[in-house]
Amino acid sequence: MPDMAFFSEWAQFAVRWLHVITAIAWIGSSFYFIALDLGLRKAANMPHGVAGEEWQVHGGGFYHIQKYMVAPDHMPDHLIWFKWESYWTWISGFAMMILVYYMSADLFLVDPNVLDISPTVGIIISLAILGVGWLAYDLICKSRFGDNNTTLMIGLYIVLVILAWALTHIFTGRAAMLHLGALTGTIMTANVFLVIIPNQKIVVADLKAGRTPDPKYGKIAKQRSTHNNYLTLPVLFMMISNHYPLAFATEYNWIIAAFVFLMGVTIRHFYNTMHASGRMLWWTWGLTALLFAAVMAVSIAPAFFADETEDDAALAPLTTRQQQFAAAANFEEVSDIVMGRCSMCHAAQPAWDGIAVAPRNVKLETPEDIARHAREIYLQAGITHAMPPANVSFMEPEERAMIADWYRSATGKL
Repeated sequence: MPDMAFFSEWAQFAVRWLHVITAIAWIGSSFYFIALDLGLRKAANMPHGVAGEEWQVHGGGFYHIQKYMVAPDHMPDHLIWFKWESYWTWISGFAMMILVYYMSADLFLVDPNVLDISPTVGIIISLAILGVGWLAYDLICKSRFGDNNTTLMIGLYIVLVILAWALTHIFTGRAAMLHLGALTGTIMTANVFLVIIPNQKIVVADLKAGRTPDPKYGKIAKQRSTHNNYLTLPVLFMMISNHYPLAFATEYNWIIAAFVFLMGVTIRHFYNTMHASGRMLWWTWGLTALLFAAVMAVSIAPAFFADETEDDAALAPLTTRQQQFAAAANFEEVSDIVMGRCSMCHAAQPAWDGIAVAPRNVKLETPEDIARHAREIYLQAGITHAMPPANVSFMEPEERAMIADWYRSATGKL
């Protein structure tokens, strides 16, 4: 009979799939319209109010696209709104936050060695960061400071770097990077939901009422859309960083985040300039490569200054739930199996050629490690054959069965 771990894993898979699909749709349409907007050209005999036009070819057909600086003279019969891609990306992303980081907060969200808080307090802080972060950003944009786009972008970057440092002193490294992405994604979706779409609806209402729309609404929406454009690539990095310990599990992960936000600017600047003027600013790619080299250097820097003391994480006391796994039947045998079959890679200093750091920063060198990662071991090696990869350490079916029985007995699922 399948247990909750089984259903939870498939729920995460389904929601992650939805998140990826909607994110592709949102990012694709966003990048398309930025390129379209920057590539518009003036032409003779354009209708009144048209700022530019562009001819495109795709799928065997030609498309003639015109952009009105404010709005057309009358409301078109058929108007397509681009918003649900953004909304569902955030909804599915927040669902993933609940399924992974809130439901397993003691494993993925909080770490007593970083900040000794309960999972509940960690969740409250997480929610506050998303809500207060958006409010602060919105107030800054609406203030006089937001009138100068360049100054605003520099100021927001400084705030993000400070926040990155602060998050690494509240959550686990994995959760800190994820929250940077989640906050940035929240800002982007809130820009759409609370600023861009409402402003467009005001313009539509004016058209229906026969009034001339105020161009300020389009200007405000354009500013927020530009922010979304430059934030997209860093968000993607933050979201996939949880699969790479060299990104999230290093002491200087907040510096890595700072460099990644800069890379988002350099890459988008290249494409935005290309679409706007046709110029290829190749130096931006050189700068991006240097920034990425700096990211790699920062990720391994702690290794050159590390001492011989024991890893703090290994000294952290087991939670009540983890103690439950340590006290379950056959725990000693399971510990021997896992340490014998898995610790050559899942170690502070992996012995397997080509493995620089423990995959996902999961170390399985002591019985305490086994108890901490019981659910992952159960899913990866107990009921599936995902680990060891290609069964390189020859884990036997009987050993997998013992792992599954141990987990189920500890959770009362026998």
